[in-house]
Amino acid sequence: MRPGEADPGEADPGEHVGRALAAECARYAAMGWMRGTSGNLSVVVGRDPLRLAVTVSGKDKGELTADDVVLVDAAGRTDDPVRVPSAEAALHGRIAAVSGAGAVVHVHALAPVVAAERSPGGVGLRDLEMLKGFGRHAHDDLVVVPVVPNSQDMRVLGDAFEAGFRPDVPALLVARHGVYVWGDDLLQARHRLECLEWLLRFEVGIS
Repeated sequence: MRPGEADPGEADPGEHVGRALAAECARYAAMGWMRGTSGNLSVVVGRDPLRLAVTVSGKDKGELTADDVVLVDAAGRTDDPVRVPSAEAALHGRIAAVSGAGAVVHVHALAPVVAAERSPGGVGLRDLEMLKGFGRHAHDDLVVVPVVPNSQDMRVLGDAFEAGFRPDVPALLVARHGVYVWGDDLLQARHRLECLEWLLRFEVGIS
């Protein structure tokens, strides 16, 4: 089973999902992409109805354990009396529902924020080898990563995401906030995020 890939027959996501989410958070925190308690990751653990395992809110993402995960529904709501998901869990649910993704990653890397600031209508990328790692062609393939204005209302962000959603662009830039990237599982989402971050660093000239 790949990292963060849930067993569709499980009633509970299990410790392996919590361990995978904690390990991915530690990786991104070490890169400086989840500073303080920022950012959140999720894995789909059920489709009918949609349920996700989401990292908890308010904890240092470099120090999470397998227990720092909470189950939420498609709207980001939970019945857990103790663990609190980020309000952004609702956007994770919207992305998973619309895109069919199995995992969603949200980090606060600098390059995506700078790129969104410079290109608020969408960030265009083409003729770069690293695009292959993002699931696109290295040449003659214009990739436009959508940018939406930031909002504290996840319904507003979800509507903006869905309005600009394209199945061949598995990412969303939220202005002055961060980036969401998704994939079939955490490993694919990680590879896409790392490649996109490199592409955006190139685009804005951050070394």
